[in-house]
Amino acid sequence: MRILALQSGTSADGIDVALVDVEHRADADAGVHLGLAPVRTRTVAWPDGLRDRVLDVVHGAALTGAEWCRLDTELGRAFADAAASVAPAGEADLVVSHGQTVHHWVDGGRAQGTLQLGSPAWIAERMDAPVVADLRTADIAAGGEGAPLMAVFDRAWLGAEARESGRPIATANLGGIANVQVVHPDGEVEAFDTGPANGLLDAAVVRATDGASGYDRDGALAAGGTVHDALLRELLAHPYFAAPAPKTTGRETFTLDVVDAAVRRADAADLPLHDLLATLAELTARTVVAAVPEGTADLVLSGGGVHNADLVRRIGAHAGARGIRPASSAERGVDPDAKEVLLFGLLGWMRCHGIAAELTRHGRGTPRVLGTLTAARGPGAPPGRHRTDAPPHRLAALTVQPSPAPNMEDQA
Repeated sequence: MRILALQSGTSADGIDVALVDVEHRADADAGVHLGLAPVRTRTVAWPDGLRDRVLDVVHGAALTGAEWCRLDTELGRAFADAAASVAPAGEADLVVSHGQTVHHWVDGGRAQGTLQLGSPAWIAERMDAPVVADLRTADIAAGGEGAPLMAVFDRAWLGAEARESGRPIATANLGGIANVQVVHPDGEVEAFDTGPANGLLDAAVVRATDGASGYDRDGALAAGGTVHDALLRELLAHPYFAAPAPKTTGRETFTLDVVDAAVRRADAADLPLHDLLATLAELTARTVVAAVPEGTADLVLSGGGVHNADLVRRIGAHAGARGIRPASSAERGVDPDAKEVLLFGLLGWMRCHGIAAELTRHGRGTPRVLGTLTAARGPGAPPGRHRTDAPPHRLAALTVQPSPAPNMEDQA
């Protein structure tokens, strides 16, 4: 199959698009061996003002029913435009759209619901292909956390390597929120959100510059700052960090209000921006590495945070002190900017072939086939149904060919 995958993470810094060829080899005993070959990948900028409206909602802005309708529709159209910029209508057998997360409802330490916007019907109409969307709700309904979905990808991608080495391999995806996955030699995976990654850093820069800058480029400001120890202690005292796994969080939990309250308690009201950013980067580095269990050999990094040299340096220092080798996912052939969107391509293929997604060892729910399907505008059998070599209902292994260059180019 040829699958086009779309996603925007919690940072909402653009729409990632990947057109991927998927081939499988079915083994009646072991399950499916799947191969992903990226054809074209790109990051497409949001239309003017749309990202700001998304972040306003994430931060609690109240909308009328009409405004919710308009936002969901405009996001759907933006995803459709992004898809069409990478592939013409009819080229993809299937489109997978994660949509834009605006809220992940956690109550009593459990995920109760999740909301991703971006009406898939607009994508199906534009691309003349069925669209898989709503990829998290089924897991939550079955008692799971709906996140991190990356556990599905990493189990298949790194399971054989962990088994052969006899040591766990950890991965960290550094988006607006950071999540860590630990693939054990027995094939089990632990995965959970560790807390903020780029989200607080970006928000602090936006506020300090009155929107003139959206992020700390290369971590240059943080690199010139000094960690404020009292503020770091206050931030680390947030109850989320002490909560047991499995757990999930979002930007609605780690807001600038949380930072401001910690600043007041630490008596750090006059803290310069570069010191605040250094402290927030240190918070991320410590909480990410603290989530990696003893005996882990490697920590594989992906997501937008890999471009923050200061954050990567801090993670490397804490990991190195424990004998853990940090490295970009690029060393294993997976573009760190494209890993999440490749995950959604994988989940779309699994949805069409009836393969349930098992998230984590800690998962409270039962594995479920994830995603709802919006039909294409034209007639035809659902993707995957035309195949006579129907695969077993289990994903055993995943290989990924390197992405073509130039990769993830920004589109105005």
